[in-house]
Amino acid sequence: MNKTALRALLKERRELIDPEAHGLSRPTGRGRRARGLAQQQVDELTCRAVDTYNRLETGRYPNPPTDYLRQIGRLFGFEEREWVMLCRYAGVGDPPGPLDPSSGLEVHGAWQEAVDGIGHMAYVSDASWNVLAHNRHFAEMYPDGRAPANTMRWMLFDRSARERSLIDWHAVWAPPVLPQLRAALVARPEDATLRQIEREVRADAFLGPLWEAGGAHIHPDGVERPLHHALLGPGHVTICAAQPLTAPGARLIILLFRPATEQPPARPPVLRAAP
Repeated sequence: MNKTALRALLKERRELIDPEAHGLSRPTGRGRRARGLAQQQVDELTCRAVDTYNRLETGRYPNPPTDYLRQIGRLFGFEEREWVMLCRYAGVGDPPGPLDPSSGLEVHGAWQEAVDGIGHMAYVSDASWNVLAHNRHFAEMYPDGRAPANTMRWMLFDRSARERSLIDWHAVWAPPVLPQLRAALVARPEDATLRQIEREVRADAFLGPLWEAGGAHIHPDGVERPLHHALLGPGHVTICAAQPLTAPGARLIILLFRPATEQPPARPPVLRAAP
């Protein structure tokens, strides 16, 4: 817990809120100098016992439940990065999911120009794996020269993906992809797109039993998998993954393709700052 940062974050945002906007009167009286909501009013609006919010703001509430922090974040109108910092400052670590269910479904328009400037295959998808931006190199990977609307759906169900593009799909691609879907559903249980994909997975003759068997979340960052490129033929692709900071669950994926005719390069060293 970082009591100083927690108090500064909460106090600053609490003082920006007009009590009258929530049907409450503005506190008056001797010693009342602070702007915005009183601490007792926060307790009232969150239906918590008296002094609950004061304990949080002053750092006397160790390991507060995330459902309470979520109430505070929404009441104070936090953005997603502020929500993350609230949880970290309060000592509970990164939040289990976004503050707003709609977060992660849009990114800044500058990302299209950003991926256009990448020399490798690159795309940005939202938290539901819908493709929001991609470059021409990424589109050229597909047999029809068109990027799919949803990469998760394409990887799991598209016939050309299973039979040609994703080499050794049954053993190499499907098993690590499903845990990514499972992990996303934990963080976003109300996501309609993810739930529909889950239903289709359960109904699939091959994927259904694999889903029921479970599996750990294997993040794709840095892994290499076999891929058949529509223009360049068979080879291997190294997957680099990152996340736009203001869109939790969204992802930037850069695919480094190496044709099968090329010798595999030496494994690159881990990058770290010099001591």
